[in-house]
Amino acid sequence: MAKSQATVYSKSALNLLRMSRIAFQAPCARHMQIRTKCDNSMNGVVIGLYLKSGEKDPQLTSGGEKFDDRVSGKISELVRESGMTGELGIGRMFSNVDKEFSSVAVIGVGPQNAGFDEEENIDVGMENTRIAAAAGARFLQLHGCKIVYVDGMEYPEQAAEGAALAVWRYNTNKLKNKRHSIPKVELYGTEGVDAWTRGLFKAESQNLARRLSDTPSNHMTPTIFAQSTIDALCPCGVSVEVRTMDWIEAQGLNSFLMVAKGSCEPPVLLEINYVGASPEDPPITMLGKGLTFNSGGLCLKEKNGMDKNRASMSGAATVVAAIRAAAALSLPINVSAVLPLCENMPSGMAVKPGDVITLMNGTTLGVKNTALAGIAMMADPLLYAQSAKKPSTLVDIGTYARGVKFGLGAAATGVWTNRTTLWKQFKKAGSLTGDRMWRMPLWKHFKQLVGPSMTYDLCNQGKGPASSCLGAAVLQSLATCADFAHIDSKGTGVLCGHGTPPYLLEGRMSGRPTRTIIQFLHQMALK
Repeated sequence: MAKSQATVYSKSALNLLRMSRIAFQAPCARHMQIRTKCDNSMNGVVIGLYLKSGEKDPQLTSGGEKFDDRVSGKISELVRESGMTGELGIGRMFSNVDKEFSSVAVIGVGPQNAGFDEEENIDVGMENTRIAAAAGARFLQLHGCKIVYVDGMEYPEQAAEGAALAVWRYNTNKLKNKRHSIPKVELYGTEGVDAWTRGLFKAESQNLARRLSDTPSNHMTPTIFAQSTIDALCPCGVSVEVRTMDWIEAQGLNSFLMVAKGSCEPPVLLEINYVGASPEDPPITMLGKGLTFNSGGLCLKEKNGMDKNRASMSGAATVVAAIRAAAALSLPINVSAVLPLCENMPSGMAVKPGDVITLMNGTTLGVKNTALAGIAMMADPLLYAQSAKKPSTLVDIGTYARGVKFGLGAAATGVWTNRTTLWKQFKKAGSLTGDRMWRMPLWKHFKQLVGPSMTYDLCNQGKGPASSCLGAAVLQSLATCADFAHIDSKGTGVLCGHGTPPYLLEGRMSGRPTRTIIQFLHQMALK
């Protein structure tokens, strides 16, 4: 039996463990050999352990019991000897237990039979599975395992989500020898393969949104974003039409051009169509705010943290990722999207505070604050989407205003909608994905605060401090679709900060709320 040896962590690995909030206890000497790297020829496996209840010993998950039988009860023996309790996210890694798997990570999954918590509006069992799978997969990743097998823990879809999200990295701009390798994640066992595959599709779509959002703005211009969208969607059978400056001017999308003209980068508008049902069925149409960089324009944003504004296009990234998943899952629904892409930069051509533009429907829009360019740039594309797509439901997504971040932080994404039935779909979707949403008021009170002044019909800023509610009111004033939802991901769709889920990385882009939008589309398809 190999002797136990001390773990030697690199500085980058230690930092990653801190960001990950993974807790692993000290090794059990008899079967524990923590290495800095797994053998290339060997794989790792993650199995779950339920929380100890009363005097009973903590129980392994059904997949864990099968693995325990495979190794003649060594895992259950080691669990007893090491005093593991099954506390959520706490685990140990054992070596020299099985010839096929060089390392076995046993992770606490929390209480057995955990279900839906109405007060928290979340399925606790599903979320615990994501956390446990993420903790084990990431720990094995940091030890160099090339393939990580994960126990389904009774929720294989959620286990796939947690593991695939946890091991993914945006590594493109680092030296190759400094990058964390991304292992392949596989289901341990044969039960729940279809659910596992769905989970992988959803996680990989969110990872796509993370990559698009985290890419530096000089590497993710409107033109490059358009090409990335084509590369992601066209192989899935989704049509993507790229509209350039001449077309945008001919259509009279003046509010979009007004923001775009401050930058040397040419604007692009993408029209995306996924047809999963009868072509005659009206689609769900999504708009994604695509500011590939938002400097604030002439109302320049604060220099500290301005680099984060590369994620001002995370709304557009979420839409692209969600449609990719809809196509991969073959959802029986029609989904279309309109994505205006540009930069908001200061220059002699930039929009100025006090400028007024006439929209496609004849309404005049005053720009009081150029830092809130997202509201202004989306006005005409929203009108165009309604006239061109004739949607059954209209949803716009973007990082619009700071109010929702102050109110909800990273706990939930804000939703404004004129239909309670629509809100219930978003609420249900968020409770299942663990990426929750919260309804905010879309009252006439706010429409009055953005309404007619002495010189124009609408204002992109409005009156008062409720910035997110005022932004929603502006776009809702232009929405003629019966079912309308405005989603502001300012607190959730950018850098992960306070309250980062263990399957995401603090200080990196989150890709939220991609999985919730995918789940919403799934529910609408089945409705």
